[in-house]
Amino acid sequence: MLGAELRAFHMVARLGSITQAAKKLGLSQPTVTTQVRNLEGRYGVELFYRGGRRLTLTDEGARLLPRVQVLLQQEADIEFYLRNCSQTQGSLRIGATSPYYVLELIKRFRERFAPIEVTLEIGNSQQVLEALEEYRVDLAVSSQLTQDPRLTRLQLGQDPLVLAVHRLHPLAGQGCVAVTALSGHCLLMREQGSTTRQMTEALLEVAGVVPGAQLEIGSRESIREAVLRNIGISIIARHEVPDHPELRVVELQGAPLIGEYLYCLKERRQARLPAAFLAQARDMAL
Repeated sequence: MLGAELRAFHMVARLGSITQAAKKLGLSQPTVTTQVRNLEGRYGVELFYRGGRRLTLTDEGARLLPRVQVLLQQEADIEFYLRNCSQTQGSLRIGATSPYYVLELIKRFRERFAPIEVTLEIGNSQQVLEALEEYRVDLAVSSQLTQDPRLTRLQLGQDPLVLAVHRLHPLAGQGCVAVTALSGHCLLMREQGSTTRQMTEALLEVAGVVPGAQLEIGSRESIREAVLRNIGISIIARHEVPDHPELRVVELQGAPLIGEYLYCLKERRQARLPAAFLAQARDMAL
């Protein structure tokens, strides 16, 4: 029970919110609230100031937080060791922003290590890198380029950003357009934390473009479905635009390349399964 309460405390301390912590932990808000209050009540200590919308650590909470972080890291290390200590069995958890580069790697990996269980979790760039840092995945494939010294990085590929439009859209007949041509059109955007969204917003800001409207949609698949219904247009990586008679790809002048990178915590890059996956990725990248 103490372990669950400490995990709840840790997540609330990191996010400053019961609501966000509950979402991250996959629990209800009342459960997280109860776990934190039970921890405080059992030991007669106040860990959070509860004034305002954001919970703030008290001095006692701030002193407890690094101790809990060490404990949770040790727990993750033990779990990682037990999953990977067998030479014939084990599991590998991978987080990725999209399936396009990682699926072929997983296919080749399973051909060599058939008994190994592989799980794939899809999220945006921020989510998968957070999952790696929190030991919830062993490897992360992300389009976000980070120089974090705790991580080892391998580039898997790169593609230009392009404009995906419906065949009946006014821009569909253009082979290449300036970013200013997007002015006045409904633009479909990924959620906050997406590298594609960050790059799109930077392009619009530099060009001084104000879209006619912005519609936030939380997945690549949903954005493609929205473009297919001619709801709006979207800036996405070229390889993410499927071959479809209703879709058209329009090049964007000055659009940057977006990369895809494989990340692993340096402290775990020599572990058997992550090391095997990294080695295979390097071979395929040559």
